[in-house]
Amino acid sequence: MITLDRVLDVLSRHVGALSGCSIEQLTYEVTRACGMSHYPTSEGEQRKVRKIVSELREAGIAVCAHPKTGYFIAETAGELEACCNFLRSRAMHSLTLESRLRKIALGELLGQLRITA
Repeated sequence: MITLDRVLDVLSRHVGALSGCSIEQLTYEVTRACGMSHYPTSEGEQRKVRKIVSELREAGIAVCAHPKTGYFIAETAGELEACCNFLRSRAMHSLTLESRLRKIALGELLGQLRITA
């Protein structure tokens, strides 16, 4: 069974960007630790691992991910900062798309005060 503890245990072997692994590799290592060894892993298993990664982040565990480096636990403050910048960039892009679809300014979407002359 894929659990938070198992995902954290596997991630503890991937510390630092140079030790990052793809979602496929991470899921494979987690399922292997669960005695469910098979490759390739299923989309459902990968979704479960991504959900748990999100839960780990919500708990304050510095799990980083980037298309170039894969998933890993931050080893340095710089790695954590780069991850936070990547997440913020993705979030701002999504909010910008929403503001365009709603045809309102991003500031208005975010609830910021509009100053009119």
